Amino acid sequence: MADSYDRPDLPALAELERVLHTMAEELAAWRRRTLKAEAELKEAQASGGVVAGTELKESRQRVIDLETENHALRHRIDAAKERLRVLAARLSFLEQHGGGTAA
Repeated sequence: MADSYDRPDLPALAELERVLHTMAEELAAWRRRTLKAEAELKEAQASGGVVAGTELKESRQRVIDLETENHALRHRIDAAKERLRVLAARLSFLEQHGGGTAA
């Protein structure tokens, strides 16, 4: 009798993989923005660190926009961490109650 066995931990592992992939993408985006900001800072320092007129207003608005985005991204990361915690708890439960066959 060929009884197919479906591992109970596979859905949790798939969800964990999706969450980790999303977090990796967000970290890569942060890195790109950081590198861009560092390049802009070096450029400003090369010109004596002076930003004039409309550039100053644009720079201030950019800082406000980046701080807002940073806050939103921190919130998303906190939510992702919570999902990871829940997934880890589910996976642990499955491993403990799956008769040891989930590992």
